[in-house]
Amino acid sequence: MKIKMYPKSPAPRHVQQAVDVLKEGGVIIIPTDSVYAFACMSTHPNAIKRMAEIKGISVEKANFSFVFSDLSMLGDYARLVSNDAFKLMKRLLPGPFTFILNAGQAVTKMIPSKKTIGIRLPDNKIPVELVRELGVPILTTSVYDDDSILEYTTDPDVIADKYEKIVDLVIDGGFGHNEPSTVLDCSGSEVVLIRQGIGEIEEFV
Repeated sequence: MKIKMYPKSPAPRHVQQAVDVLKEGGVIIIPTDSVYAFACMSTHPNAIKRMAEIKGISVEKANFSFVFSDLSMLGDYARLVSNDAFKLMKRLLPGPFTFILNAGQAVTKMIPSKKTIGIRLPDNKIPVELVRELGVPILTTSVYDDDSILEYTTDPDVIADKYEKIVDLVIDGGFGHNEPSTVLDCSGSEVVLIRQGIGEIEEFV
């Protein structure tokens, strides 16, 4: 099933429809401010396992990103966040950035082997409103393309045709980008650029 949502003003009834699917352990596909992504509820073990299976990896080896609705969620899911890292997050978020942080207690309870996590706060109200309505983060992982030239599928109709029998819901938020988020490792004493993506950081790092 596919539903249309608008990134700047998603309809509350559509948000609730997607939230109901997530609460039941569903895996969905959502737009972000970079590429489209698979998503599930972060506190639903079966959903996490299913999303890992879709990606063909184990839960322990999966580098899923936690999507927050705001930075107040940091306390439960990350620890030892330096002042410099927090200031940088406040400057860059919401935006197309993934911050790698030391995993907090809520994460290690679910996946004991997880030492670090990636967190996202996209500049797109669709995933943010989903998290706000759920009350817990969603886990995401990028939708890759099999094409030898394009790494990411940008057309939601193409995504729906390919995955609608595999996932429970595809959210059409318009054409996505074909470049992923910029990844910054803030788990140590210094901020390290891991991947340069769509987010520009020159003036901040």
